[in-house]
Amino acid sequence: MASVSVDEAMRRAIELAARGLGTTSPNPVVGCVLLDTEGEVVGEGFHAYAGGPHAEIVALAQAGTRARGGTAVVTLEPCDHTGRTGPCSHALIAAGVSRVVIAVPDPNPVASGGAATLRAAGVQVALGVRAQEAEAGNVAWLTSMRRGWPYVIWKYAATLDGRSAAADGTSMWITSEAARVDVHALRGTVDAVLAGVGTVLTDDPRLTARNLRDGTLAIRQPLRVVVDSSGRTPADARVRDGAARTWVATAAEVGAGPDGRVDLAALLAELHHRGVRAALLEGGPTLAGAFLAAGLIDRIVGYVAPKLLGAGPTALLDAGVSTIADAIDLEITDVTRVGPDLRITALPRKREF
Repeated sequence: MASVSVDEAMRRAIELAARGLGTTSPNPVVGCVLLDTEGEVVGEGFHAYAGGPHAEIVALAQAGTRARGGTAVVTLEPCDHTGRTGPCSHALIAAGVSRVVIAVPDPNPVASGGAATLRAAGVQVALGVRAQEAEAGNVAWLTSMRRGWPYVIWKYAATLDGRSAAADGTSMWITSEAARVDVHALRGTVDAVLAGVGTVLTDDPRLTARNLRDGTLAIRQPLRVVVDSSGRTPADARVRDGAARTWVATAAEVGAGPDGRVDLAALLAELHHRGVRAALLEGGPTLAGAFLAAGLIDRIVGYVAPKLLGAGPTALLDAGVSTIADAIDLEITDVTRVGPDLRITALPRKREF
């Protein structure tokens, strides 16, 4: 096998890390590539599930004795603590690796310190190779670790004129089956799906991740969270069907803001405490407006159908904007056609934490 550069190895490690999206939380996604003394790939690994072997351990097992004197290329600083698995920093040292190249330092104070441990053992350490790409692939976990609440994605579906339902309230289906399949794939990458009690009362959604063709549930289900200030969620609502864990978050339990409704910042802090690193906000327009007004949205994913209604509910209500100067500016990062619909991904600009 031909030798590869460290840059090429890191690109491969980032690709490997992505395979763990949706299954590693509350841990990060991590990829690792091991090069021998000649620069040939002798081991690859990624963190596949929480509690399972870390990327470095998988790669070291593949490499065996060929890891000695070689280079480990890893997307996140090797952990330096003993949890459900042992410290990867110690495993790399024991394997005789002479150099470790890291894309992003670990912001988790419980697990960080691997780079210092490696250096103290005489291992060369380099930081920052393809850091931006590695950050993007692990953005939810890194963001939540740095600030203490989950990375929040707001997903909505609307017609081209911004309507989420017709004037008579009907909304099934605004978007195509292809778009709905895409949404279920998105649900499979997050730890929690949030909806307001208004959406539960109006639409009675399941909020599960499933195969639309046969209705089977995905093996891993996100926590279903109903933001319900006064506890109006019916006992027979489909979110209580036992298909996935459900938390009805009330103001009495979470705490209330000045408006008497659930304190959203306190809600996110509690979700983080429960191990939620990425949350998908799905409904409805009032809750979405409140999240946007509070600056709590990290990414927006809009599914726009080639339909016009001219009347009916809109996808977003009051977001704290009263004049054009206060408009929430967005950076569009992707536009993809999904069936007949458009999926538009955007990031709110000038966010401060």
